[in-house]
Amino acid sequence: MTSRVEIMAEIIYLNGRLIPRSKAKLSPFDHGFLYGYGLFETMRAYQGHIFRLDRHLTRLRRSAQSLGLAHNVIASEPKQSLETACMETLEANKLKDARLRLTVSAGEGDMTPDPGTCSNPTVLVTARNLVPLPSEKYESGFKAALSSLRRNSQSPLSRLKSTCYMENILARMAARAAGCDEAILLNERGYLTEGSTTNIFLASNGELITPSLESGVLPGITREAVLEIARASNIKTLERQVELKELIEAEEAFITNSILELMPLTRFEDKPIGTGKPGQLTKKLIAAYKELVGETLSKIYRDKY
Repeated sequence: MTSRVEIMAEIIYLNGRLIPRSKAKLSPFDHGFLYGYGLFETMRAYQGHIFRLDRHLTRLRRSAQSLGLAHNVIASEPKQSLETACMETLEANKLKDARLRLTVSAGEGDMTPDPGTCSNPTVLVTARNLVPLPSEKYESGFKAALSSLRRNSQSPLSRLKSTCYMENILARMAARAAGCDEAILLNERGYLTEGSTTNIFLASNGELITPSLESGVLPGITREAVLEIARASNIKTLERQVELKELIEAEEAFITNSILELMPLTRFEDKPIGTGKPGQLTKKLIAAYKELVGETLSKIYRDKY
């Protein structure tokens, strides 16, 4: 006799409630859907704890303020409520190591692009089990291609994690079609900015260099952590305009985001960066980042018990 295995329904958080994914309903007049008027945060959970959740929520609220969403979001979802929503979504799905996404949009309004007609924001949290890339990928590193698209450093959207993500998707699709893992974008003045889903760092002469926020860069949570780690280790860090040739001539490079952590960037435009293998500074920072995650989890455990 064949036993029946019951598969747990995926649970999501939507506008104050935890519900099965199959029961979720969004308005066809949601301005996040109609116009991309919204924001999101992608987070990583380790052993049931969301790493730097407070930093993600702070960035979300700062971005919401710049988009005119802050009043509605804060009124309907206090910070503590958003923290709880993320944690409860994780727990409801019985996940330990996971990828979470918090999405906030202006909510339902008229079909015309008038955000003044939106009164209640849509708040959505989803969580999925995360299986990290194999260690072999971190040993070989990512290959990147130069995107033909350009970031507009003068646009406020360049520094927001908004749901207007088509430019990133197109850049990523083109890179994948070229057999690469990531796309690297320049801004309108030809300076280096970031990857389609990552921030970028390069190392030369013992210095760690990353494009400044003024270049048109998302203030990444992992980017911030890497800068903190480097400065605490007395590594000279520079946030400034970076020319493309600096990446080409760099001794080593890596990219960052919450899911990848730090991924060595070993080839660009089908040519090796440095030796074509992860550099010593990159390896040092990868180890230090993992140590930071471990220390954070240990502190949470100590405070809890």
